[in-house]
Amino acid sequence: KNWDIWGTYFTENGTYQVTYINEDAKNVIEIKNVGTGENVVLPSLDGLDVTSVDFSDDEKLMRFYAGGSHTPSNLFVYNLETKEQTQLTNVLNSEINGEDLVNAEVIRYKSFDGVEIPAIYYKPHQASADTKVPALVWVHGGPGGQSRQNFSSFIQYLTNHGYAVLAVNNRGSSGYGKTFYQMDDLNHGDKDLKDCVEGKNWLAQQPEIDANKIGIIGGSYGGYMTMAALTYTPEEFAVGVNLFGVTNWVRTLKSIPPWWESFKDALYKELGDPYSADSVRLKEISPLFHTDKVTKPLIVLQGSQDPRVLQVESDEIVAGVKKNGVPVEYVLFEDEGHGFVKKENQIEAYSRVLDFLDLYLKKDKATPIEEGDK
Repeated sequence: KNWDIWGTYFTENGTYQVTYINEDAKNVIEIKNVGTGENVVLPSLDGLDVTSVDFSDDEKLMRFYAGGSHTPSNLFVYNLETKEQTQLTNVLNSEINGEDLVNAEVIRYKSFDGVEIPAIYYKPHQASADTKVPALVWVHGGPGGQSRQNFSSFIQYLTNHGYAVLAVNNRGSSGYGKTFYQMDDLNHGDKDLKDCVEGKNWLAQQPEIDANKIGIIGGSYGGYMTMAALTYTPEEFAVGVNLFGVTNWVRTLKSIPPWWESFKDALYKELGDPYSADSVRLKEISPLFHTDKVTKPLIVLQGSQDPRVLQVESDEIVAGVKKNGVPVEYVLFEDEGHGFVKKENQIEAYSRVLDFLDLYLKKDKATPIEEGDK
């Protein structure tokens, strides 16, 4: 297969050429000795992938990060002459047993029209045909992002608590060539959403999955896909987790600040120009105008300081869905932007999502969570 090259550069004295390749949602690094034309053999680490490298000025030492979907990356130093390697960090929290973490696997499934969709599957250790587990379809940000085979504390947290996660790279994702990347242009909320539904269908066919307990989760564009799923395919997913998702494309595309001009041009090309006839379609694909269709439980998480997806997006979607008498929870962080970076807020966000899933997807809890309870 041919994969995207992310970048290539020569080291200080021109001894080595380093190339980063995005191979099936994973960093693969090739280091070529320019003089001999041979590739340098990278140090092998049991079950870990070298994800980034750098060289000392004299080019005798190489530092590298190595990790995987089942472990955060650690820093190593490698002596190119003696082939000695030294691990400098051990970043996994000492309270966590590394064997409890799950190694993801790349799977592929056919979508409704035969297009092959890559996805990354996290299966809880305890999941089996005898012990079926609930599951989530995870949609990345973007549009045009990519779920990758790297460590996600949030996904591992969910998997550790008994939820299988399928991170889908629906059409329009990067990393699989230009044709695939452009497949969702001016088509959001349609074929990309159908890819997510087909991901749910793939999960439902796995013997270890409880087919009636599959939800959808995502942030930013993934949050939009969550709301699109609950709105336009209201019977497909049992619950939705919307992390700061776009719900009114007209407003979001009009509110892009001037310092994101190049970003704006790319989004207009992909989604449409809200100041043109495209606005009709943009309104049609915006869940905010169709909240009366939502019937399944929803949790929305939002940062007040988010410049990209304004708080009003989440305020209004919560108000709209509540009118249907559907269970809705809203978690607002006053001190966060587009994504939650403060550790205490991450802990609260993950915990609130887990409580919501345990109640409405796994249906483990006896008493419902009261509005406003932490």
